Amino acid sequence: MRTPGKQKLRDALYTLYERRVRRSLSPDRIPRHIGVIIDGNRRWARAAGDPVSRGHEAGANKITEFLDWCDDVGVKVVTVWMLSTDNLSRPADELEPLLRIIEQTVEELTAIGRWRIHPVGALDLLPGATAETLKAAETATQGVEGMLVNVAVGYGGRRELADAVRSLLLEEAAKGISIEELAEHVDVEHIARHLYTKGQPDPDLVIRTSGEQRLGGFLLWQSALSEFYFCEALWPDFRHVDFLRAIRSYAQRERRFGT
Repeated sequence: MRTPGKQKLRDALYTLYERRVRRSLSPDRIPRHIGVIIDGNRRWARAAGDPVSRGHEAGANKITEFLDWCDDVGVKVVTVWMLSTDNLSRPADELEPLLRIIEQTVEELTAIGRWRIHPVGALDLLPGATAETLKAAETATQGVEGMLVNVAVGYGGRRELADAVRSLLLEEAAKGISIEELAEHVDVEHIARHLYTKGQPDPDLVIRTSGEQRLGGFLLWQSALSEFYFCEALWPDFRHVDFLRAIRSYAQRERRFGT
């Protein structure tokens, strides 16, 4: 067991190190757009002997902290992956509490009033109450001039691409353009204009917690030239210093943009 004196020393050293990392960051090397895959809530709860819902609650509480950190260093856009399309097939006794937690979290982010909320995902796959909460958040914050927060709920990268192509085809068909004509001139920009994140910069940095080193379908199109940072900490344990290390790692890289 740690003594109070040792704990105070540990906390003091942590604070000094955190400040050192923060001072090392250059304002001109901050990513404009950060995507974060929040992973590890269930493992965190199981390790503590708690119900899975307790892990989701702890993870939800971390989101506001994370957005504060992003805002503090000057990030302009954040995409938070809260629920995948695959997650929608989880048992009802886990999914329904998770959806309520997501709804509450989105309402809390809206009430803060500092960030613009933009739903990212297939809202038609979500229960009506969840979809309405997301739409209401976007409407309530559309005039906010702060950081843009993409809330990815019911999101899957493959579904997004399918939706983008479907939207493109319908738009062109409404203009009387045939499939043959479309095939001759369609390019990547045509598809990009129909993504959930249309008009936004692609993520410069994608962070995933819990030690897993894969995208899992997150922003498949947009992350083609992103930098990636994989952190061992489970999402509820993700600390400010872990965030600063991710930013520092990004700043130290020589971005080659696919070359």
